[in-house]
Amino acid sequence: MPLIPEEPQIHESAQGPRATASTPRPVPGPRSAASPRPGRPVPGPARPAAPAQRPTAGPAPADTPENRSDQRSTPQLQLIPAPVDGALDAAEEALDLLLESGRAPGDVLVLTTGDPHPWTTHELSFGEASYWAQQETGDDVFFAHATALERATARPVVIVALNGGDDETAAKALPSAMARAGALLVVCGDPQRVTTLLGAGAGV
Repeated sequence: MPLIPEEPQIHESAQGPRATASTPRPVPGPRSAASPRPGRPVPGPARPAAPAQRPTAGPAPADTPENRSDQRSTPQLQLIPAPVDGALDAAEEALDLLLESGRAPGDVLVLTTGDPHPWTTHELSFGEASYWAQQETGDDVFFAHATALERATARPVVIVALNGGDDETAAKALPSAMARAGALLVVCGDPQRVTTLLGAGAGV
C-alpha cells in the first residue's frame, strides 16, 4: 500500500524574526553607510546592547513617553570611554551598533556638547522650523545640540557625545538626557569627567 508521509507544512508567512530585514536602515544627512568610519572600534564590553522590546500580551496603551513617565524606571546607563576629539566617532559607532541590532532609527536621539553634529548643521541651514519638524515626524535618528535639549522630546535611546563644550553645559545635559531616555542612555566621553559631571548635574 502507498505510504503518504505526513510532514508538517511550514508556512513562510508565519510571524517571527524576518531574516530578510538584516540591512540596517539608512541614517539621515551626511552619515553615509557606504563610507566606513576611520574611528576606533567600540570596546567589546561597552557594545550597546539595546534592551529587547519584549512583546506584551494585549494592547500597550502606555506606548508614549508621556504615559510612561510616572512609572518609568531609570534607564540603563552605558559609558563608552572616548577622548573629546573622538567622542562623536564613538557615538556614531554606538548608533550603528544599535541600528544593526534592530533598534528603530526613530527610537534614537543623539546629543553633542561641543561642535554640533554635521547633520544638525546641515539641516539647520534650511531653517529651524524644518529642522525641528523632523523630530516631530519621529521616523529617523534625530541629532541635537545640548544647548537645545529643552526642545528635544523623549526617545527610548539617548546617546550623548561629550565632544567639547563647557562643564556647565555638559553637567546640565547629562541629567536632562537621562530624563529623556526611556530605556538606554549611552554617554561617550572621559569616564572621570562623566562621573564628575553627573555629580555636578545632580545639583543643577
